[in-house]
Amino acid sequence: MEDTAIQDIISSIDAKFPNCSITTDIYGMTNIICERESIIDLVGHLKNDFGFGFLTDLCGAHYPLIENQEFQVVYHLHNLYKNIRLRLKVNLATTDLAIPTMVNLFPAANWMERETFDFYGIQFEGHPDLRRILNMDDMDYHPLRKEYALEDETRSDKKDSFFGR
Repeated sequence: MEDTAIQDIISSIDAKFPNCSITTDIYGMTNIICERESIIDLVGHLKNDFGFGFLTDLCGAHYPLIENQEFQVVYHLHNLYKNIRLRLKVNLATTDLAIPTMVNLFPAANWMERETFDFYGIQFEGHPDLRRILNMDDMDYHPLRKEYALEDETRSDKKDSFFGR
């Protein structure tokens, strides 16, 4: 039953959002990569037409080596009735870190967007109270960006390459 439901969802997205790319990862999770301009309409479509009424998570990621797509906002949606999960991704360039807020569709996105802003510096346009939530207000950087050395640069016995960088 789940495969049929996923195929219906994919067909609908292909028809209404032709710029989205849809893949399945090695764990069977459906991943949808779309443009920032269509994320609100896509999530609204999934919520209203397919019952994805639970925003499990909203977070950021930083891939500094991917030119013009250095940042990513990731949404995990869950249809609790059919037990189907989707992962939506929107890529952003360092020069333009703005994306529409999801608070109007999911009020719980408020805190998740604040956390993503706090750690990555991604701006959520239209957010009712976008400010730091976990770090000090006077911090002038975003600590989860991969712009900082993992180890003390004066040490010669530890290198970032040992930590996957």
